[in-house]
Amino acid sequence: MNEKNILIVRAGEVALKGMNKPYFERMLVDRIKANVKKVGEVGKDKEIDIYRHEGLIYIRADKELDLDEIIRQTVKVFGVASVSRAVEAESDLDAIGAEAVRYMKNLIDEKGIKTFKVEAKRADKNFPVKSPEIGRIIGAKVLVGCKVLKVDVHDPDVLLKVDVRHDKSYIYDSKVNGLGGLPLGTNGKGMTLLSGGIDSPVATWMMAKRGMMIEAVHYHSYPYTSERAREKVIELAQIVSQYTGKFKMHVINLLPIQEEIVKNCPEEETTIHVRRFMMRIAEKLAQEAGCQALITGEDLGQVASQTAEALVVTDSVVSMPVFRPLIGMDKIEIMDRAQEIGTYEKSIEPYEDCCTVFLPRHPATKPRLERILESESRLDVETLVANAVASQEIVSISPEDL
Repeated sequence: MNEKNILIVRAGEVALKGMNKPYFERMLVDRIKANVKKVGEVGKDKEIDIYRHEGLIYIRADKELDLDEIIRQTVKVFGVASVSRAVEAESDLDAIGAEAVRYMKNLIDEKGIKTFKVEAKRADKNFPVKSPEIGRIIGAKVLVGCKVLKVDVHDPDVLLKVDVRHDKSYIYDSKVNGLGGLPLGTNGKGMTLLSGGIDSPVATWMMAKRGMMIEAVHYHSYPYTSERAREKVIELAQIVSQYTGKFKMHVINLLPIQEEIVKNCPEEETTIHVRRFMMRIAEKLAQEAGCQALITGEDLGQVASQTAEALVVTDSVVSMPVFRPLIGMDKIEIMDRAQEIGTYEKSIEPYEDCCTVFLPRHPATKPRLERILESESRLDVETLVANAVASQEIVSISPEDL
């Protein structure tokens, strides 16, 4: 019998990366190691060993460890397509057959299965027996060893998979789906504008799924927004960090800028001016943090500041690319995704947001850039931005603080 539990981890898009595949696989292994170290000590000859071999990633874990928790931590890693519990056998038909019989007897005891089908794959093309024949031979051995079972090729209780490789073969019957995407750190770094709402945490998660490391900026308007509203955003960021890993969140009090805008600019332009300052500040922080792009949770047409005209005016103050992964989604889709990743319940807690402070009664939905620039000329933009950045608070966000 195996001394350790074995998990087979399959990569998603990583498998399509051609010459760059080894780099992506190494990054994926590193991310899995970082997640599963919460369960046990990771390394060669340690409680958990994780390594690449012949296009797959293997996890070997001491039997005393919580294998379900190792799987949960692994499928949270971007780049993982699926994980299977497996048993190992020598790449010999008799050895594979004996292990398959033991495997099926356990399933009979645990689940009371009555029918099965064998599906074999010959990854080692030098193995002398082809895949269909392997399936027939192993199926026959299971029938002899497990008298209560019958073959059902159309709707079996168990589809037994046999993966024949050069040195070892693997037997398993199910997969736990992962999140897919690309490993964190393979696609640069982005500065996300993180609020306490539903959209921006989802946008952050989606860009992290594409391999982008995250740093965040959060704006508040204390004392118009409460300390509890700030704590809510930190808790929301901690939920997101389960997927993104640790990151810094820059907390900026926007109130002095909002007061100047209200004092000097037309009321209907207030929201647009506030958004332009948010983008300026975010870009400055992003440049200092080595980010390549800004990330926002804007969804085309959802609110006045998210019309096509408004987004053009907002983006004109920055030179850095702005990624908006939610731009073509509707609100129901975004809410569904928020529930899937665990941010929804925290996002809907009823606390104030800086965007609702000094909200105009009739916001401009089709702002004209020349008019916005004319109004903005009454503000000392550089000083307001510099003061906001100078007064920032930096909060370390970590999933361990959840």
